[in-house]
Amino acid sequence: MASFLRAYNALLIRRPMLTQCVTAATLFGAGDIIAQQAVEKKGKAHDWARTARLTFYGGVVFGPALTKWYQLLNRLQFKSPTKGIVYRVWLDQCVLTPGAVIVFFGSMALLEGKPQEVVPRIGAGYVPTLLRNWAVFVPTQIINFWLVPPHLRFVVVSVVSLFWNTYLSVANAVAKKQAVGFKPLESKKKTAV
Repeated sequence: MASFLRAYNALLIRRPMLTQCVTAATLFGAGDIIAQQAVEKKGKAHDWARTARLTFYGGVVFGPALTKWYQLLNRLQFKSPTKGIVYRVWLDQCVLTPGAVIVFFGSMALLEGKPQEVVPRIGAGYVPTLLRNWAVFVPTQIINFWLVPPHLRFVVVSVVSLFWNTYLSVANAVAKKQAVGFKPLESKKKTAV
């Protein structure tokens, strides 16, 4: 195990984008498998296309975006370490996260070939997901920015994300069901007086 961690650490330093994209893809896929098998109890009815969509999202959307985001946060300089932690956590949770939640639900609807569900799915899943994200990731990020070397911060988030991705997979399935029943308000016809 120690040799695996040394090799992984070396890859993070040499090829951060590729390593973190593969890590994100693997953990999003694993999170969906856990969601379908352990939470939803699908058994042989496992939706492998759903797993593939989440794996793709993790490797192609989330992995590159988060890699660049952490590179940006790591370059920012602050007058004190405490200010650095506070501002990095604030930027991460109040700037990146609200948009990332929208991108997640919108991407899932688009990857499923259901563009008409983008807005309803975001509407159904946005607030509960954002609130739960803050409950999980504000403490995680405080520890991450306080104690973890910059090149390993993505790894810490990735480990926590295995459980978070399980939640996201279930939240997307619930939002998808809610979006199917969503009907936009029809405008009332105005009658002449």
